[in-house]
Amino acid sequence: MTSTDDRLRTLIVEDDPLISRLHRGFVESHPRFVVVGEARTGAEAVRAISVLEPDLVLLDIYLPDTSGFAVLNQLRRRPGPPVDVIATTAARELDSVRRAMAGGVQHYLVKPFTAAVLRGRLDEVVRFRAQVRATDGALDQATVDRLVRQARNEGPQLPKGLSDRSLELVVRALVEVCRTGSVDASAVDVAEATGMSRVSARRYLEHLVAIGQAEVNPRYGSAGRPENRYKPLLAVSAESPS
Repeated sequence: MTSTDDRLRTLIVEDDPLISRLHRGFVESHPRFVVVGEARTGAEAVRAISVLEPDLVLLDIYLPDTSGFAVLNQLRRRPGPPVDVIATTAARELDSVRRAMAGGVQHYLVKPFTAAVLRGRLDEVVRFRAQVRATDGALDQATVDRLVRQARNEGPQLPKGLSDRSLELVVRALVEVCRTGSVDASAVDVAEATGMSRVSARRYLEHLVAIGQAEVNPRYGSAGRPENRYKPLLAVSAESPS
């Protein structure tokens, strides 16, 4: 095999051609992945999975002919090696997240997300696969527990440059600003509450969105660019452990 044969074959399932092209660029900027196909519908996705045999599927939950959950169910029933799945969707409801995780989705990215956020999830896919390959022989409980934590994205898996302590500060600030002020908060609001820069606060907020613990919505003013507003979701609470 050549070195390119070692790249993880990726199928993008996305009904919007522009978003699909954007996600293709994100994936192909990672040296360990190559996009082998795109699908616009659930039916196309099922056929493409059978023919292309990808290692990873970026799966949109909302498709024009069916739901991504239906595609996920068919994917899990097919024989052959397991396929990693990252859900890339605008669905922010708790039920959608639970159904995706129950179906074996490795990560759940809420649109819009940045190339850096997706790259972090791709890094985790590569890391987990390497750990599985390095695990030989019978598994003891400690090894099983470690693999499960990795599969669930538990533990210190923050993108480069982010820290657990600062993330906790951002979580607390986001909850507090939304509780005492408005229903959502800007990166500037969180930066002022934590004492960090606006750019740093935005990186942490984007990470919370990427892991399904916050949502982002653009607010359009009378002039200029829209401002992203964030609010906490799911397990985020003011009582996060310190």
